[in-house]
Amino acid sequence: MNQVDPVNLGVNQADNRNVSVRALVVAELCNPEWVSVPLVGWSLYEALRRLNGVDAHLVTQVRNRDALVRAGLQEGRDFTAIDSEAVAGPVHRIGEWARGGAGRGWTTKMALNVFGRSYFERLLWDRMGHQIADRKFDVVHQITPLSPTLPARLATHCREFGVPFVWGPINGGLAWPSGFDDVRRAEGEMLAPLRPLVRFLPGYWRTREDASALLVGSRATWEETGPSHQEKAFYMPENAIDPNRFGHVRERRAVERVNGGEPLRMLFVGRLTPYKGCDMLIHAAAGLLRAGRMTLEVIGDGPQRDILEALVDRLGVRANVRMAGWVEHQQVQHHYANADVFALPSIREFGGGVVLEAMAVGVPSMVVDYGGPAELVTDDTGWRVPLGRRDALIASLTRTLESIVADPAGVDQKGERARERAMARFTWDYKAERVGEVWRWVLGQGARPVMQMPW
Repeated sequence: MNQVDPVNLGVNQADNRNVSVRALVVAELCNPEWVSVPLVGWSLYEALRRLNGVDAHLVTQVRNRDALVRAGLQEGRDFTAIDSEAVAGPVHRIGEWARGGAGRGWTTKMALNVFGRSYFERLLWDRMGHQIADRKFDVVHQITPLSPTLPARLATHCREFGVPFVWGPINGGLAWPSGFDDVRRAEGEMLAPLRPLVRFLPGYWRTREDASALLVGSRATWEETGPSHQEKAFYMPENAIDPNRFGHVRERRAVERVNGGEPLRMLFVGRLTPYKGCDMLIHAAAGLLRAGRMTLEVIGDGPQRDILEALVDRLGVRANVRMAGWVEHQQVQHHYANADVFALPSIREFGGGVVLEAMAVGVPSMVVDYGGPAELVTDDTGWRVPLGRRDALIASLTRTLESIVADPAGVDQKGERARERAMARFTWDYKAERVGEVWRWVLGQGARPVMQMPW
């Protein structure tokens, strides 16, 4: 295998600018104009391209082509588009029908994506396999899809030809909490109880065996990795922030607002579905809202919109609740900057990118102590509310909100620390540098990186 010696992946190694790591970055979902997983794929790839001494070529699905070109990339030179629509299109349409609509039945979507993903991989190998076999790339890194349930047969091909394969960040495996079966059914997650069977899928363990390194996005996924593979596993949350997208800072201190006789401003951003818990948030805040001590702005849309509107009227809190609906992603930072507290009472959240967005603007977050958001927020940067059954959780949310309103100075302190934490550990450039360390390690040119869990 062609070795690059020395490998220059660090920002402080400018004397080796002519040395390049040739990386093939695979991100089936990679789009700068979309959100969620496609934006994760794009943001990490773009940050990897900025690493000093790295030549990163992207392989992605053809749906992303136009957006990538608009972002300044040149097809052939910077990226290769794989047209897997012959299978991906029908799978997507069948999936929307089987899930009962967009945003529902995530487990069903992942199960059906096995077919589309397998076809994409086959076409990718037909198109790029000879270059991998000829060692035109020093490392192959698959970023998306983020799901740990979809085998990556590319790992086996790479191992056969002596090319290190890095997988991730992968994230998933968070169990539905007890007491919320009604929410699980409302989300169309009928297959969720069968998820443990994915371990018997062809290629599930083979991918982990053949990969040179695994980037694991959460504690839940880490526990699924298995002790025999944890030596090559590295904790890396899936989400990060782009300071250019979220460069605003909170416009006003909470202490100033309260001393001026105004209520604290709370913000919720997310799809209005049952598991996000916006209804529980409204119940929990109702007393403070009626008393005029707090306002709530809800950004997002979804199947619960009408239910939430009716709940606001029934609880008599309409005067201090604004249902803003869907807002362009680029404009959301202005809403964060006008808030004092961000709330995400989701009962089953893998990543929690909106929490990082709030932190980047200097807004502390209140989250449920379960899943991804609880790994992003610390006691110094927000509030983690114990997970319990619905009534107990609402009561805990209420107590936390009352403590927040009673201590505006504490809100400001947590907000400042939240911004510091986001800018120090959760930028895409920071994450890309950590990926670079992993690349050096799999190439045998650096010590094994130490990545504490959580960051």
